[in-house]
Amino acid sequence: MGKKRILSSKIKELSKMFPVVAVVGPRQCGKSTLVQQTFPDWKYYDLEDQDHFQLISSNPKNFFELHPEKIIIDEAQIFPELFRTLRSVIDKKRSLKGRFILTGSSSPDIVKGLNESLAGRISTVEMWPFKVNEYIEKTSSPFYEMIFDPKKNKDDFGSIKSISTLSDTYQCWFKGGFPEPLIQSETNPLFLNQWYQSYVASYIQRDIRALFPRLNIQSFQRFLTSLAHFSGHQVNVNSIASALEVSHTTVRDYLDIIHQTFVWRNLPSFEKNKLKKVQKAPRGFFRDQGILHHLLKIQTLDDLLIHPVAGFSFESFVVEEIIRGVQGTMCTQVDFSYYRTIDKSEIDLIIDSPSGFVPIEIKLGSTVKPKQLIGLKNFLKDTKSRYGFWINTSDRVELLAENIIQIPVTHL
Repeated sequence: MGKKRILSSKIKELSKMFPVVAVVGPRQCGKSTLVQQTFPDWKYYDLEDQDHFQLISSNPKNFFELHPEKIIIDEAQIFPELFRTLRSVIDKKRSLKGRFILTGSSSPDIVKGLNESLAGRISTVEMWPFKVNEYIEKTSSPFYEMIFDPKKNKDDFGSIKSISTLSDTYQCWFKGGFPEPLIQSETNPLFLNQWYQSYVASYIQRDIRALFPRLNIQSFQRFLTSLAHFSGHQVNVNSIASALEVSHTTVRDYLDIIHQTFVWRNLPSFEKNKLKKVQKAPRGFFRDQGILHHLLKIQTLDDLLIHPVAGFSFESFVVEEIIRGVQGTMCTQVDFSYYRTIDKSEIDLIIDSPSGFVPIEIKLGSTVKPKQLIGLKNFLKDTKSRYGFWINTSDRVELLAENIIQIPVTHL
């Protein structure tokens, strides 16, 4: 029995609203386990199983006549024709909800295919490797619901308590959140690097080769390794292209591939503050820091803490923790960006929702100098936002300025 995932309750709620719910995300993040745990009585079919693939693909219309509801289909991107068949099946009983669960991974076209064929009939949920609280089997922090609640004021955040220890948080940061290596390395530390080596090789040789058969695999592999040195920074296509001795177009294509296959996140620049001139290049980073640390050959947590990449890696880790926490709620119309002006005023994450902007600055360490708060103060003043947050490795919630709240990373 796997650990409980915070998306489980959201998927249940969405299945009451839509005929189909799709769960998409990287391979090995636990999608199959999640959907089978959430709907234990539903029939399960895996399209990577040749028998299951043959059963469905040989005559999908007949398959759905025999199995009209309560069906889970894993790795649905393998058989794209499935989506068109599902559309006609659903439309025959349009008002019936909660009929099908689909999962998909490592395909830039799956979300597009789902939405084009099943628009209005489907809700798509993005899944990720373990969030820290999932790994240690604790409930989600109230922080994620509170930031969208207009009735909450800055004093209310003082009620948020620690969920994890700093040690647990650091282990998830260092090892990454993929369930298998995170859990098995508890008893066999050597398994961690063995797993990531296999995972990265499989991603390149299997997924990328299958999706993009004309791609130069050797060039892409060099790109992926070199990109580790740019993770957490603004994406400078010229610098990456120069380092790899390839064209700018090639780099842009590669960045799009790894973003669409859930390995990399291109975080766009926040451009809604008309009072400041902002730098418009996106910030990019590996979504799972375990992959980054493997590519950089960082062997231990101690090695990570003294490595030049530590600060950037920690910020990326916390940004992903927060995005995962928000995506675990039922909140909608939420966008994520980062903010940097031409005078180098910078904020690591801006959450933009119907309830306003929430600026969040992230630092590895527990001390805060007053001058470090200037960027947050200016943003709050310029945008008239209610409050901002400073996430670090301190041990308590604290008001750092009139409308800036310190939240320890262990409270997320």
